[in-house]
Amino acid sequence: MIRVVLPFHLRNLARVDGEVELDVAAPVTVRAVLDALESRYPALRGTIRDHGTLKRRPFVRFFACKEDISLEPPGIILPDEVVNGAEPFLIVGAMAGG
Repeated sequence: MIRVVLPFHLRNLARVDGEVELDVAAPVTVRAVLDALESRYPALRGTIRDHGTLKRRPFVRFFACKEDISLEPPGIILPDEVVNGAEPFLIVGAMAGG
């Protein structure tokens, strides 16, 4: 069971409180987690990744085991701690400004 932590605005869209738990078949990759998340919560489609290209949207970051993996390829296999549910997969809305 993969634990996913969403930022507040995406929790509101998905109508969930707290963490989301997903069953993801091996190999557990960023792409597989996002596919499972969007399948279970269709309102999130297009909010984390672009509809057409499936590329990560600007100002959205991914973290696993306290490491920013946003710029890694979507096929990267997530760490065992995330796969076994000991650590959550974090989706974070990045801040920007001047």
